[in-house]
Amino acid sequence: MPQRDVYNPLLFEIAWEVANKVGGIYTVIKTKVPVTVHEFGDRYCLIGPLSTASTMEVESLEPPAGNIRDTLESMSAHGVNYLFGRWLVEGAPYVLLFDTSSVTTKLDEWKGDLWQSAGIPSPSHDHETNNSILFGYLVAWFLGDLAPKYSADPDASSSAMVRSPTIIAHFHEWLAGVAIPLCKGRRIDVTTIFTTHATLLGRYLCAGSADFYNNLRNFDVDKEAGDRGIYHRYCIERAAAHCADVFTTVSHITAYESEHLLKRKPDGVLPNGLNVVKFSAVHEFQNKHALNKQKINDFVRGHFYGHYDFDLENTVYFFTAGRYEYQNKGVDMLLESLARLNHRLKAARSNTTVVAFVVMPAATHSFNVEALKGQAVTKQLRETVDDVQDRIGRKIYEKALRGEELSPEDWLSDEDKVMLKRRMFALKRSTLPPIVTHNMVDDNNDPIIDHLRRLQLYNKSEDRVKIIFHPEFLSANNPLLGLDYEEFVRGCHLGVFPSYYEPWGYTPAECTVMGVPSVTTNLSGFGCFMDENIENCEDYGIYIVDRRLKSIEESIQQLCDFMFRFCSKTRRQRINQRNRTERLSDLLDWKRMGLEYMKARQLALRRVYPDSFLDDDDEEEEDMMPIPMKIPKPLSAPASPRIRRQLNGYFDRDEEDDEEEEDRAPIRLKEFPALRGQKGEGSREEELLREGDIATLNKLTLEDKKRHG
Repeated sequence: MPQRDVYNPLLFEIAWEVANKVGGIYTVIKTKVPVTVHEFGDRYCLIGPLSTASTMEVESLEPPAGNIRDTLESMSAHGVNYLFGRWLVEGAPYVLLFDTSSVTTKLDEWKGDLWQSAGIPSPSHDHETNNSILFGYLVAWFLGDLAPKYSADPDASSSAMVRSPTIIAHFHEWLAGVAIPLCKGRRIDVTTIFTTHATLLGRYLCAGSADFYNNLRNFDVDKEAGDRGIYHRYCIERAAAHCADVFTTVSHITAYESEHLLKRKPDGVLPNGLNVVKFSAVHEFQNKHALNKQKINDFVRGHFYGHYDFDLENTVYFFTAGRYEYQNKGVDMLLESLARLNHRLKAARSNTTVVAFVVMPAATHSFNVEALKGQAVTKQLRETVDDVQDRIGRKIYEKALRGEELSPEDWLSDEDKVMLKRRMFALKRSTLPPIVTHNMVDDNNDPIIDHLRRLQLYNKSEDRVKIIFHPEFLSANNPLLGLDYEEFVRGCHLGVFPSYYEPWGYTPAECTVMGVPSVTTNLSGFGCFMDENIENCEDYGIYIVDRRLKSIEESIQQLCDFMFRFCSKTRRQRINQRNRTERLSDLLDWKRMGLEYMKARQLALRRVYPDSFLDDDDEEEEDMMPIPMKIPKPLSAPASPRIRRQLNGYFDRDEEDDEEEEDRAPIRLKEFPALRGQKGEGSREEELLREGDIATLNKLTLEDKKRHG
């Protein structure tokens, strides 16, 4: 085989969610584009299926002259429709979208070939699998025609030997994985990488209440997949994992899962990142929190009208969000812990109120009338108060200008009093504030509402924990809570995501980048990543619930303890914690996470083209797992009493340190002659310090000052 150019390869990234927002992989690919374009430039192209939504995100262009255009024209001559252009996101990469509907006539032929060549069955009733087969065969067709054009020997008559570039094809998830066994079977000259973001069987097993992690080694994977009607999908995913040159996952917990369910140990972990935008001033993200919190305050005032008997200055906002997966997302554990938190706050006579939002899309008919009415009556009251305030202001101004005596009794007219009373009477109601903002399609069988009823969390006046279930994704156009998701997250105090099955977990990662503390678990990829990289996660506002080694009861109690401790923090302590949380954003930046993708591509090239590298070192393939280097305890965190006594030079009270003192400089006591002992003896000052007699020390210090003027 002739040597190839492994230092300037072409990169094709293939996924079902390229310019096609379906789930989290769309976010992964979209946010990773800038760093990949920076590395590859126009040698980078994304491949996905053509859909109505994707045409809104892609600017159509003619393919660049050369091998890619020739290949696409050849496919077009055989009836394949496609859209080539630039994806209108940051980085503007090339994108190639194949129209699977243009080749549906070949479906039966390709399904038969897939069975003959790879032994993968494909029932006719699974529309999603049919589309993935059409898409996979189109990708294999494209790569199969393109690769020979680049792998041909360079012209021998040329004065300088020019190596042909290699081609890397990086596939995401099983929907794009059909092409990998085809490339392997047809011996197409490309190097392949397959990344699974969550195993199919793992998600189904967890949703079915199986004791997943304790029985991971014992599952009969073929039987379990067959029982759940996904055996054909499982075969595609497993074939892609085994036929790829490099197999990766997004977290160590998913790597462990893949090793037992897909029967191949991953070659490395490619954690998901985000595009981190740093503010020029550190306090700007705190200002955003304050502004968005006021908008949430306005919603809460309206939602709890008639029962608005708590102080918003002593109210903290918790939230959870994501797909409606009741057990996988840990909603069952969250609601149980909130009920216990409610009991503990009442028992402690705490004046802190918790408003917990559950934002998960579910089937609804319309908005709840009471929820809409609450926003309407509070808006009317606000407008009336503003009008009255304006009139009073003009009266005061005119009287003050003329030098007349100001009499508060004359400020409110009879008309104003009547109008205000009418608005106040409109705020009265006999029913409790609703726990859900919409009218649900199947109210009686909804797991979240059913659980809230069992726990009797009805937003009663005596409850210190209030619940608001919002079964719809947030939008600025929402008539109830007119905030985008990012604005809503910035306005909250704590994100709670006690997931049981979470291969990565973008929601707590987004909280971290926005400087919002969050609760996660050691069964999520994000939680494991943070635990591996940070010495004490709680100091940085990352609370990790142990759902791996603890029982369910212990995990619920631990989550309740985390939330109770958070409720006990002062406003100053919460501000300090948000500052520390925001500092972790660099950990999640694609500029750092993208290095793992570079390692995966390098490993794939070395496996397929080992002789094309210029180095002579007979290096063995490096383990892609990073060397653990933990971030130490933050410098702003309060030290233990023992360390603080050493720093301050005197014995402090032996009790829990208050974080409000964390920014103070170490205290150095000035020595005075009267406190010095004789040579060879212990200092009088040191003796008093050892005894903790601060009063005598202060008295001697004052006497010494008087004596020495």
